[in-house]
Amino acid sequence: MEIEQDSHKLNRGKIVAIRGSIIDVFFPNSLPETHSLLKAGENGKIALEAVLYLDSQTIRAIALNPTRGLARGETVIDTGYPIRVPVGDAILGRMFNVFGKTIDRKEALNTNKMRSIHSRPVAMSDRATTTEIFQTGIKAIDVLVPLERGGKAGLFGGAGVGKTVLITELINNSVSRYEGVSIFCGIGERSREGEELYREMQDAGVLDNTVMVFGQMNESPGVRFRVGHAALTMAEYFRDDLGKDVLLTIDNIFRFIQAGSEVSGLMGQLPSRVGYQPTLATELAELEERICNTPTGAITSIQAVYVPADDFTDPAAVHTFSHLSASIVLSRKRASQGLYPAIDPLQSDSKMLTPQIVGDRHYQIARAVRQTLANYEDLKDIIAMLGLEELAQSERKIVSRARRLERFLTQPFFTTEQFTGLQGKLVSLEQALDGCDRILNDEFADYPERSLYTIGAIDEAKK
Repeated sequence: MEIEQDSHKLNRGKIVAIRGSIIDVFFPNSLPETHSLLKAGENGKIALEAVLYLDSQTIRAIALNPTRGLARGETVIDTGYPIRVPVGDAILGRMFNVFGKTIDRKEALNTNKMRSIHSRPVAMSDRATTTEIFQTGIKAIDVLVPLERGGKAGLFGGAGVGKTVLITELINNSVSRYEGVSIFCGIGERSREGEELYREMQDAGVLDNTVMVFGQMNESPGVRFRVGHAALTMAEYFRDDLGKDVLLTIDNIFRFIQAGSEVSGLMGQLPSRVGYQPTLATELAELEERICNTPTGAITSIQAVYVPADDFTDPAAVHTFSHLSASIVLSRKRASQGLYPAIDPLQSDSKMLTPQIVGDRHYQIARAVRQTLANYEDLKDIIAMLGLEELAQSERKIVSRARRLERFLTQPFFTTEQFTGLQGKLVSLEQALDGCDRILNDEFADYPERSLYTIGAIDEAKK
């Protein structure tokens, strides 16, 4: 990283302590502002971010690169500005790191539009006051867990239940349906996943409207802690300056909390409950509150949330829940039964599912679907012990409807065509509601259950 200004005019300090990624720097003249980007090492290759004042002349900074080779007494230069990333149409179709440098091995980016990754959320008076539904084309989500345009939805689930697959499908559907921009932010995920996602976007033809920002698992906690802010800054420019709708997908928001916990521990702060940082709620709010809709455009966010040991009482899951307008819970049990997307209809929830927002018909159908599936869940123990034959006729009908609804709410994805051999389906909300309504009215009681499995609209069952 080159030092952009005349280094003789810049404020200089000396390293007095190094503890892993945490560096203490003594500035004899004046202290840099918090969030300032500092540079150390040969040609300023090691980037530091000023985080905390220790006394009137010493600042504690977090390293954003490996600190190998750095020693006490070395010079640190204060650049006088925070971390900045490029914004605007020039960044579409490109892949970036936390510093706004391209990492896709293509030609250098040609833009001078740079923005600080730190900014204040939009004032409450400047936000849009109307509520709109963001349609995804995925039956289980649109019917049972409708998403809010400009809202935040969480994808909860343990490892291997299909969070990343669902996120790639949502990106694919939203770019083809809405004339907006998609920004993918990878926080602390595997490098392989980022590379695979890039190729999938390219094959699906949506890369030209997508920006990808990565802070990988093998990078320092400082990078994983700040990469979410970098992606949000790019999204805010599209929303505020270009008036576009943005789909911001974050995989995985838990890794942001985890990085904050690592940074907090390195800085010597006493841990709070279950070993998390005492500033967990504040740090998460600083990121989440920047996601909202304004009269000119909206940032709709879908965030994968890894739930440690599938424990929904974990502080990371609890604090994330409080910011969300919809919670999509993925179930390992449903995944093992081959019901993809493995969305648990009884644990998933959306604040949008009220008659005033989605309309009375949608609300009543969604309630009836939930009620039928809940009743089936209650009957499973009896079926396991005594068999289906011991149930009353009315209860057998409930089981028949519920099993058909479970299969109808599965769907072939565009992003998994190469693995399943099934062509992806985009299903409108009206088609999805119509299908659920007809199953609830026993129109498909004589059809085999498998005829409703991995189809799009309900009429495909008749074929």
